[in-house]
This record gives sequence, structure tokens and C-alpha cells, in this order.
Amino acid sequence: MSAVDLGMPSSASTGLSPRRVSRQVVVGDVPVGGSAPVSVQSMTTTLTADIDATLQQIAELTAAGCQIARVAVPSADDAAALPTIAKKSQIPVIADIHFQPKYVFAAIDAGCGAVRVNPGNIKKFDDKVGDIAKAASDAGVPIRIGVNAGSLDRRLLAKYGKATPEALVESALWECSLFEEHGFDDIKISVKHHDPMVMISAYRQLAQACDYPLHLGVTEAGPPPQGTAKSAVAFGALLSEGIGDTLRVSLSAPPVEEVTTGILILEALGLRERRLEIVSCPSCGRAQVDVYRLTEEVTAAFAGFPVPLRVAVMGCVVNGPGEAREADIGVSCGNGKGQIFVKGEVIRTVPESKIVETLLEEAIALTSETIGAGSENSGQGGMRA
Repeated sequence: MSAVDLGMPSSASTGLSPRRVSRQVVVGDVPVGGSAPVSVQSMTTTLTADIDATLQQIAELTAAGCQIARVAVPSADDAAALPTIAKKSQIPVIADIHFQPKYVFAAIDAGCGAVRVNPGNIKKFDDKVGDIAKAASDAGVPIRIGVNAGSLDRRLLAKYGKATPEALVESALWECSLFEEHGFDDIKISVKHHDPMVMISAYRQLAQACDYPLHLGVTEAGPPPQGTAKSAVAFGALLSEGIGDTLRVSLSAPPVEEVTTGILILEALGLRERRLEIVSCPSCGRAQVDVYRLTEEVTAAFAGFPVPLRVAVMGCVVNGPGEAREADIGVSCGNGKGQIFVKGEVIRTVPESKIVETLLEEAIALTSETIGAGSENSGQGGMRA
């Protein structure tokens, strides 16, 4: 039997601009750029020297769907921890280097998937480019040139007066040219700014000026919901134009929340297969059910559901039937009852107290074949998120 059609988004239906053509680099085993899907990154908040804590957080990020983890390396103890972390992590590890170029070499020797450097704050960086290029090339390790508004090269600040889009782009391209002089072009670039409009402008200019893969980020975006909104605006604008190969949502929040937000942004744009999606009304005077409570109960009931589904939870009979009909599974409430929809058809009406369990029952019935196939696959080595 064929698999159940769960309405997964396809590239043909997204309506986005064609993907910008970029060269590809490989971070560990994750391709970035070219035709590879946009990947989601985050950064650990632990002391990297605390190997157990760092690996535990990387494991949590991996479980949330993170594909690449970055760790800070400000000290010799952190650098000494890298070989163990890089070896035991289930996803590629990027070493984040500032101030001391010697830690770049330590990260390469440790087997990190890539190294991120901000040339603007590394001492005598220009003098070390040749040695870094050779070490990275010999090891097959990509370099991310990461330019940030808060640590822009002083020469560019003097020229432009502040971190303008033009200053960010010039800084990145200048440092790339230094590597190119040594025959090294296994590079990806980021030009981050806390202002999403400045960031968008910088990436648009950079996308026109080179074919390196681009790592998107609104740096110091702030706490949710502010940081979430700023990141969604910036990423949505750029990704809809085909710009961006990997991303990090920089939130003042636990890093798992960064990953969750990044994945949701990609799902909303149709750039990643969706997981559980709850379509629920904001409630209004027409609602005949406590929409907030019901939505929370449905979300909790479907947490960890192994098959992607769009579940509609609607509180009235005005928009409810139409929205429920468009979902995989849905309910339209009224007069203490709920009409249960499956793939656009009303299959039964149940009391309000039975809505959640009925939705879950119908979801299991709808996806039983897919769930069974997944169980067979997991018995043959499992599926990697």
C-alpha cells in the first residue's frame, strides 16, 4: 500500500524565489550551500571546558533537531576539551574563536567540523591567514568568516563611521580575499547585525558580490518574543529571496528554543518538512469553547507524535469547518460538541469532553501505516533527525 498523503509542502508550492546558487562546503557530515537544505545551528551556553555539561547540551540540541553545534573557545582549557567533544558529539561541532589565533589551530587538530573566526577581533589575524589556510586545507576543515556589528574591524569602523551594511560586507570580502591569496576558498560567511533591516541589506549585497554559502543570523536579537520576531522577519525576507544556506536564531533563551524557532521558520516557509502543526483560532466573541485550554490540551496530547500532521482546533462554526476541512485532522466546536474532520470529511460529532481523545484516535488510525513503517525502520538502526 502507498503511504498516507499528509499534505507535506513541496518546493513547487512554496512560491519562493529560486535558491541563490552558491558553492558548497561540508561541515563534518553536513553539506552547507549548493543544493543542500538550509541547516539549523545553535551554540552551547556551557563552559566548553566542562566536557560532560557541553556534551549533554549538544545532545539536547540534537534531540531538538539541531544539525550543527557551535562551542566557544576563549581559553586553553576550552581548546583542550575540543578533541573529546568533537569525537563524542552526534552532530558536527564548530569551534568559535576570538582573540587568540592559536586556538584556531587547536580546533583544526581536534577534529572540529569547522572553525568560526571574527577577523575583527583576532590579534594579528592578517599575519596568520596563510598558516590557518594551510592547516584548514590539509585537514579539510571549512572556515566561517563571521563579521559582527559589535566587533567590526577598526579600520572599517574608521572608514564608515559605524557598522553599515557596506562596512560588514567589505570586511567579510576583504578577509575572504586574504584566504583566496593562499588558494583557500572552503569558506562560508556571516555578516550579522542586531538591526534586522541592516542585516537584510548586508546579506543582499553579499549575495550579489560572491558565491560563498551564507550563514544567516540577527546577532543579539534579544529575548523572545522580540528576538523571535526580529529573526523571523529577517530570515523570512532573505530565505524568500533564495538567500541563506544555514541559520542560527540568536535568542536570550535556552539554546533548544533557538533550534525550535529556526525549524519553525523553515517549516513556515516550506523549506523543511513540517512536524506537528496546530492551526488554532485566536478566539473571539463567537467562540463556544475555551480555545486556549483546548489548544493546550491538543498540543500536549500530540507532543512527540511520530508523523507530521496539521491539526486544526477551531472554536466556532464560522471559520471552523473550513479550516478543519483543510487540515489533516480537525475539530470545529459549537454547542458543547465538536465536529471531527479527517482529510476534509466530517467523520463524527463528539461531546466536548471527548474531543482530544477522539482527535488522537483518528490521527493514529490515519497514520497507522506510516507509524508502522517507521517502527520497522527504527528496528534497522533508527532514523536520524
